[in-house]
Amino acid sequence: MPEEKYTRCPGCATVFRVKPEQLALRGGQVRCGHCKTVFDGVAQAVSLAAPTPAQPDEPPLDEAALGPPTVTLRDARALEPAPPVASEAKVETEPAPAVEVAPAPAEAEAPQDRFAPAVKPSSRRRRAILYAIAIVVLTVLIIAQAVFHFRDAIAAHWPPARPVLQRLCEVAGCAIHPLRDAAMGYLSIEASDLQADPAHRGLLILTATLRNRAAWAVSYPYLELTLTDAQDRVVVRRALAPSDYAGGTADLQRGITPNAEVAIKVFIDASATTQAGYRLYMFYP
Repeated sequence: MPEEKYTRCPGCATVFRVKPEQLALRGGQVRCGHCKTVFDGVAQAVSLAAPTPAQPDEPPLDEAALGPPTVTLRDARALEPAPPVASEAKVETEPAPAVEVAPAPAEAEAPQDRFAPAVKPSSRRRRAILYAIAIVVLTVLIIAQAVFHFRDAIAAHWPPARPVLQRLCEVAGCAIHPLRDAAMGYLSIEASDLQADPAHRGLLILTATLRNRAAWAVSYPYLELTLTDAQDRVVVRRALAPSDYAGGTADLQRGITPNAEVAIKVFIDASATTQAGYRLYMFYP
């Protein structure tokens, strides 16, 4: 280990531990960190080794009169040369007690910036907030989509919601229709008959009764009439839209009212065919 070197400030008699490279930076000129006196560190070098016995012809050295020796405990960065003053560069050092000599730390902690910006929320917290907002938005969109898709069923099973849904449909450009009874069995053909019109040759008269057993309105179905021969083979088949068989007073937009019946009477021109039977079904396209 190289021998440590020390120098004494002539202004306040404080002793500092120095390195050769520090003294070489400014030609030995340093600045006392205690009283700010600039002096030649090489010329003021001292030794802290045990004093040798005084010679008989030399007066004793009064070390107490020179002041208590101190040694800096700062690292090398604390002993950097001070800014040049009057064409000379000076190194500022700081004092520390000589009785507690300790090795300088490898790295000094960086000083905190008093003007540092406020700490922002962590990225994890920001992601959590974004996820929460996204979940709420997606939930609202899913609910809105479900209401739009099942608006007819909601209006039928929950009548108080119908006015609100109608106002929403005015904005969204949609409409509320009666439910379709495709497989629930509330709508049925109670009776049907196909007879030839005695007053017109080749003209058939189809009569039937549709009954709605549901407690809500049901959309008018399509009817499929199939004419068959004596072997029950299909001769001709025709689909009848609600406007083909419903009376002029029927409100197709409102559907068949709850617990109601609809009488059907349709004239069919079958002069070009020969038939022996028929089948009548209802369906929704």
